[in-house]
Amino acid sequence: MIRSGTPWFDTDGNRIHAHGGSVIEVDGTFYWYGENKERSTPGSGIWHWGVRCYSSRDLVNWEDRGLIIPPDQNDPESPLHPEQLLDRPHIIFNPRTEKYVCWIKVMTKGSIQRSTVLTADSILGPYEIVRTWLRPLDMSAGDFDLVVDPHDGKAYYYFERVHSEMICADLTSDFTDVTGYYSTHFPQPQPPFVREAPAYFTRNRLHYLLTSGTTGYYPNPSEAAVARSYHGPFDVLGDLHPSDESRTSFHSQISSVFRHPGKKDLYIAVADRWLPGYLDHGARAHQAFIEHFAPGRDSDEPMEEFAHVDTSIADYVWLPIRFDGDRPVIEWRDEWSPDEFEDA
Repeated sequence: MIRSGTPWFDTDGNRIHAHGGSVIEVDGTFYWYGENKERSTPGSGIWHWGVRCYSSRDLVNWEDRGLIIPPDQNDPESPLHPEQLLDRPHIIFNPRTEKYVCWIKVMTKGSIQRSTVLTADSILGPYEIVRTWLRPLDMSAGDFDLVVDPHDGKAYYYFERVHSEMICADLTSDFTDVTGYYSTHFPQPQPPFVREAPAYFTRNRLHYLLTSGTTGYYPNPSEAAVARSYHGPFDVLGDLHPSDESRTSFHSQISSVFRHPGKKDLYIAVADRWLPGYLDHGARAHQAFIEHFAPGRDSDEPMEEFAHVDTSIADYVWLPIRFDGDRPVIEWRDEWSPDEFEDA
């Protein structure tokens, strides 16, 4: 059974570390990968310890496949150094080059966020860096998602233009850069109203983007939007967790949406519960961030609330998405199984 909001362990009994992650299916096996936070304890100075991957045949039992992108411990200037603020790896397969392409964002001081791109012949690596410190479209590029059209093989890159708006950019044919063609969506004046953590999926020829507000590790109300093309325009549908009275997306932040290829209409929202110890503080945290980003305040000044954030004990929330017509809705379930859903 899938049990959200509790510690998840691999088949060896170790806590799973695949944060800000995604699931990709290859030849009947599911691969769940993400940020390895096992050493990211308060005061350690370690933001990440590479990108870790797990494999499963049933989405319930996960085998640790190790670090598919290990940290670079020797070069402090490398984007893969453990002290670099590496986040949210996303991997897509390029049918033309037959390469797996991984994009990673790296935050730096002054709200500048840049990208590193790696490629591999196998989902499990080894991955080789092909671009570092990339500023797509000469923009500071934050949280993002990658999409490959299953019909023509063209790829798209949805990213938060930091503290501003959401961008949809066409990728080059090798998926390692942007072409220069892009569209803009959901402009906002400042955090916490700016949308981040885009998670894309398509259903019934409609294109969906799930996003969250910009409140750091604290959760906030999610938002769904829908369009008839990759570049929109998008119609905002509102919070897709309407039954959550705390207004914190069940105290989680969605990192990706995975469509189960073997089930009929099963879409799974993959989310992180970054602060499992702050379950009763959602409303207070949201207000704190509104005040934190108030005009005239230095938004780079650290907040006291984050002094003791321990991402090494962050949990996960995996929930199925149901649809009211074309509107996605996520409801809490203590436990559930993919076997409950009809085979495709």
